[in-house]
Amino acid sequence: MLRRRELLKVAVAAPVLAQATTAVASAGVAPDLPGRDFPKVGGNLGNQNYSTLRAINRDTIQRLKGAWVNNIEGGAMAGNSQSTAVAVNGVLYIESALGNVTAVDGRTGETKWKYLQTRGPLTRRGVAVGAGKVFTCANGNWLIALDQQTGQVVWERQHKDYGNLEKVAIVYHDGRLHCGTNDGPRGAALCFDAETGDHLWHFWGTAAPGELGGETWEGQSALTGGATPWMHCALDPQLGLVYWTFGNARGSQSSQDGSQRGGQNLFANSIVALDLKTGAYRWHFQSIHHDIWDMDNVMAPVLVDTPNRKLVVYGSKTGMYYILDRTNGSAPLGIDERPVPQEPRQKTWPTQPFPRQGGWTEQVPVRQPMGTAIPGNPNRAVPNFKVGKLYTPHWDEPILTIPGHGGGADWNHQSYSHQTGLVYTGFGYVAAAHSLTEASNGLRPPGEYMTGGIVAVDPRTNKVAWKKRMPYSLAHGNGILTTAAGLLFIGQPDGNLLCLDARDGRELWRWQTGAAVSSSPIAYEIDGEQYIAVYAGGTSIPYGNSAPRGDHLWAFKLDGVQPPAATPSAPVIRRPVSGSPVEGSTVNNTVVLGRIAGQAQESDAVNAVSPTHLRVPAGTTVTFVNPAGNTKVHRATQFFEGLFDVALKPGESFTYTFTKPGEFFFNDGRPAGKVEVY
Repeated sequence: MLRRRELLKVAVAAPVLAQATTAVASAGVAPDLPGRDFPKVGGNLGNQNYSTLRAINRDTIQRLKGAWVNNIEGGAMAGNSQSTAVAVNGVLYIESALGNVTAVDGRTGETKWKYLQTRGPLTRRGVAVGAGKVFTCANGNWLIALDQQTGQVVWERQHKDYGNLEKVAIVYHDGRLHCGTNDGPRGAALCFDAETGDHLWHFWGTAAPGELGGETWEGQSALTGGATPWMHCALDPQLGLVYWTFGNARGSQSSQDGSQRGGQNLFANSIVALDLKTGAYRWHFQSIHHDIWDMDNVMAPVLVDTPNRKLVVYGSKTGMYYILDRTNGSAPLGIDERPVPQEPRQKTWPTQPFPRQGGWTEQVPVRQPMGTAIPGNPNRAVPNFKVGKLYTPHWDEPILTIPGHGGGADWNHQSYSHQTGLVYTGFGYVAAAHSLTEASNGLRPPGEYMTGGIVAVDPRTNKVAWKKRMPYSLAHGNGILTTAAGLLFIGQPDGNLLCLDARDGRELWRWQTGAAVSSSPIAYEIDGEQYIAVYAGGTSIPYGNSAPRGDHLWAFKLDGVQPPAATPSAPVIRRPVSGSPVEGSTVNNTVVLGRIAGQAQESDAVNAVSPTHLRVPAGTTVTFVNPAGNTKVHRATQFFEGLFDVALKPGESFTYTFTKPGEFFFNDGRPAGKVEVY
């Protein structure tokens, strides 16, 4: 079995890397900090999402108002709008949920040109601009170059052999395009010629037999092992390196099944440093070995220079930062391999890496004793699930862990402030119950709270400087912008764009944009006047159709005159039950346990409560029954108010009178229901 330590020896011995490291002992990524422009997704090549502009500051923030808003798709209120704008020479370039590209005047908000792609809608996260062109993708794995001034197609190239070219923001540098794939049997990091679209090099996310790292996969499993790099890369031209993060491994059945892909599964769940010109491997760090929890840390890496080190900040769905020396992948602050629980049938790896400083979120759900209420605690476990710590393995019994594959920091953009010296991320608490009995990548139990927060971490120490709990998960596209004025901007799923004090998280300002923000704010300047811009469009993750959608590209400036949008309905932060509401009067105010509506056989499915959503007026007595035809004991455990907890044998029933309006979730393990009292 090829070990990470052996691979690092290969990396350190590489002469190109050694020469680059020696030559640039004091150089860094700071010279390309955004000022007047915000020329790429992530702001600069190091993905620092930081602006040197300071006219909008703590003294002037209350004067910040809407400058203009452009509904780039004519007022569309659907789709997954996850794109972050870029600003070049006073023009903003943005992709929509339909995959179209619009150029907008940064001063007036007027549309300059619009490219209508013809291959169907697709999720996009940002264009690249360079060499007089705007670069985007389309369905069918098409890479497209548009004229920056007119939006006319310059060239189109189809690349079929490396996975799906979608979602991943394109990065332009020095006449080349760096693209990642978001899906496919094997993910790949790709490099193309920006003038022609020609393929220059690629690096596979799964190491096939005979390749470097190929021994870390059982048999031929690497050929369908996934490991897609679905967030954009970071580049360090002085070191001559590009840094890609690769997604989770998956088996033939699901990402939760490791039984047919023994080994560490490189380069899944890894950050890999590649030669910028050739794509040759230099070093890697794997944050999760043999992942069976869909906990890949695919964030856009953030490059940070400290007085003594050139660092890359990596992660994390796990709620931990892996801070590495970006010249060689070593861990200057210490990362230890610690034993973790094992499940031989899953072929789990015996250890996992833990930074010595710990994490910045809880790593085990809080149990709530029945009959008690813990108001406002977002990481509490729903009842009747086995609860495990991070990396607790599973087989056929669902095991609830946190932050969850939709929690921690997910695909939101992080920020490094040169003003405070801190790295910032939004995160989520979205616990997940993993089991091979679950389809896809795990069950997010109905009734659980999906909330989150913002955390600031000092990369010199990997210690938390401050943490602020927020009402929503901020892990899904809710990127952060920091500025030289000591401000932090972040959008929420309820449509509000917030400005916080970057020193301590204190809220200074907010603005209603009219739709969920699943993108990063940016800053730019025209004729000495500073603007903040954000795309408010929304996405289904993690709040489904309850999150407000739109196509609103906003810009703000001091003393603007554009009023806020109307406040939309707030997202539903508790995981919903399946099924539509049923009036209690139509079912005799009765809930049947262990049965799917309309079916006669007993079931343990998530929707094995009939009805799953019962509506009754206050004062109604509801009967919970385990029908005589069932064979198992079924529970009705109400949470988190703790109103009742009963176990019913077949043929038994229980009644409860609901006296107050509200939503009252209950479950029987996986099966869950809700009584809505009005």
